[in-house]
Amino acid sequence: MTVKLDFEECLKDSPRFRASIELVEAEVSELETRLEKLLKLGNGLLESGRHYLATGHTFLAAICDLARLGPPEPMMAECLDKFTESLRHKLDSHAELLDATQHTLQQQIQTLVKEGLRGFREARRDFWRGAESLEAALIHNAEVPRRRAQEAEEAGTALKAARAGYQGRALDYALQINVIEDKRKFDIMEFVLRLVEAQATHFQQGHEELDRLAHYRRELGAQLHQLVLNSARERRDMEQRHVLLKQKELGGEEPEPSLKEGPGGLVLEGHLFKRASNAFKTWSRRWFTIQSNQLVYQKKYKDPVTVVVDDLRLCTVKLCPDSDRRFCFEVVSPSKSCLLQADSERLLQLWVSAVQSGIATAFSQARLDDSPRGPGQGSGYLATSSSATLGCGGMARGREPGGVGHVAAQVQGVDGNAQCCDCREPAPEWASINLGVTLCIQCSGIHRSLGVHFSKVRSLTLDSWEPELVKLMCELGNVVINQIYEARVEAMAVKKPGPSCSRQEKEAWIHAKYVEKKFLTKLPEIRGRRGGRGPPRGQPPLPPKPSVRPRPGSLRSRPPPSDDLGNLHPGALLFRAAGHPPSLPTMADALAHGADVNWVNGGQENATPLIQATAANSLLACEFLLQNGANVNQADNHGRGPLHHATILGHTGLACLFLKRGADLGARDSEGKDPLTIAMETANADIVTLLRLAKMREVEAAQGQAGDETYLDIFRDFSLMASDAPEKLSRRSHDLHTL
Repeated sequence: MTVKLDFEECLKDSPRFRASIELVEAEVSELETRLEKLLKLGNGLLESGRHYLATGHTFLAAICDLARLGPPEPMMAECLDKFTESLRHKLDSHAELLDATQHTLQQQIQTLVKEGLRGFREARRDFWRGAESLEAALIHNAEVPRRRAQEAEEAGTALKAARAGYQGRALDYALQINVIEDKRKFDIMEFVLRLVEAQATHFQQGHEELDRLAHYRRELGAQLHQLVLNSARERRDMEQRHVLLKQKELGGEEPEPSLKEGPGGLVLEGHLFKRASNAFKTWSRRWFTIQSNQLVYQKKYKDPVTVVVDDLRLCTVKLCPDSDRRFCFEVVSPSKSCLLQADSERLLQLWVSAVQSGIATAFSQARLDDSPRGPGQGSGYLATSSSATLGCGGMARGREPGGVGHVAAQVQGVDGNAQCCDCREPAPEWASINLGVTLCIQCSGIHRSLGVHFSKVRSLTLDSWEPELVKLMCELGNVVINQIYEARVEAMAVKKPGPSCSRQEKEAWIHAKYVEKKFLTKLPEIRGRRGGRGPPRGQPPLPPKPSVRPRPGSLRSRPPPSDDLGNLHPGALLFRAAGHPPSLPTMADALAHGADVNWVNGGQENATPLIQATAANSLLACEFLLQNGANVNQADNHGRGPLHHATILGHTGLACLFLKRGADLGARDSEGKDPLTIAMETANADIVTLLRLAKMREVEAAQGQAGDETYLDIFRDFSLMASDAPEKLSRRSHDLHTL
């Protein structure tokens, strides 16, 4: 069954949808015209025996014209070619053929015109009424002044009702369009088939001609029967989907702006009101798009775009709380400014964030063409918050040696990383940092749509990379992760999409692989995964974890803990794999099978996998857990979080990592000691320095001071040293008061 219009697209009410509606209406109008012409000619054939021959030739010509309407249909074209040739030899036949022709016309074509198109016309009339009501409600809602709260609430309620009514009518209209498009094909073909069958029955003189077509008629009848059955099934499925969509989607809420990939990168599009720059300051609703570092708009789908901002780097965006209208913001550039209005507060925030992100992306792309930076030039800033979240010092930037270009080459050099993990597109320039795989730009967009709880996407060539994160990417890679998430692909005989496959195929594959997890090694259901005592009594043991081919000299080649990991449920498996020595592939396998990254081991003082990795002094294991959502402040029975344990054990690199990830400096254990007090007692000069700097930075941030680059330099040095030379972070001092 051919789906002419997509239900999801009609809910957006985009210019593309309106253009498709206009095109379909023109086609249906043309179809109705041609069908009525066919009826008129058929009636003329029946009423005028004297002109039977001439009218018959014209009638057959009209049938042939139907094959030229819409896209070519080989089956229909072959049917019409064969049958019209036979009919031309038997135009002055017996009167029974005229009766059969009249009956066939009434049963198929006239029914299609009177009943089939009637539902379409009614749906079209309701649709345009709903569109007019929605347009009026949108304009009234936009025109309500900010000070009239009651009127604004009433306008919003009316807008929701109008939008819900419009969306319901749009779905009904789309259904009627798809049904009439499908019904047109097999009704016309069935009409021709019945006409020829009547000829075979009643015309003895044309027996030889019909005998020549007997085999083809049987094949066509079977194909048409199957076509009708398939169409009925698809129509039933479509109607069920139509009902579900009406139940789920028609809440009267405004549609989300569309975010998709275009030739110039990510594209955001949606409707906004724009105030004209003329003396009347009129407002018009236009379809706005952010693409290729520009902000543009258009009224209709085929209209040329009007550029509001030619280069996003030269503009800024700000809210307009003093405007008479609600939900307004302004895009200001050196040459002009543009006042825009969203439909709601939520959409206002989305558009402001989108423009700000577009400005940041424009600057990031522009930096790729800049000359390499010299020593001492700034590379970022130290982000702060009320919880003393430290910035990402030690991050690789630019195209200088050891910068982003080096990061891409280093990560892509890992076995299997030279191709996209999901579609095998060569030279991928994007990565999922919590999974540890490389991705092409299209697959990265699909990963981004899954949400950060499934995949955190970052560019290998545009974004900044911390040294520990680069090492983590090199420690995992596509081969290791695919041996986990694609463990049963060959056994299930599932075909993996290639670079040339459509986005829909790739999206279905990625959803099945990471969200539904269809290809993981199946494990028995384990209850009580948040407990700390292992699987409940009576549960069968888990099968051994899938083997991962190690790479010599890396964490992959280290053996997992000596116990039989197959007897552990995912939470316990993650905890054990995070210990000494850590096994990142086993940790990834446990998370894939549903392990809670903050699983609590009741048998070991409520320790978490992050605390276990801290005890093992594994920077990569801790980074992997943090990227997958581990709580950096979750404490054990003694009230000690990962930062407490790193301080007690003297793991300076891990202390630096936890401070950058937002560890709470004021958290106290059951003895009332915070990390700085513990560091003073253990006489670790490096950790004391880090904690004192973090305390000072926290105080300055609370006072609104920006601070200086000393913090940046020190944390950058510690971060690089923790990643490249951790053995140097072991200094002790018994004279810390001089620090």
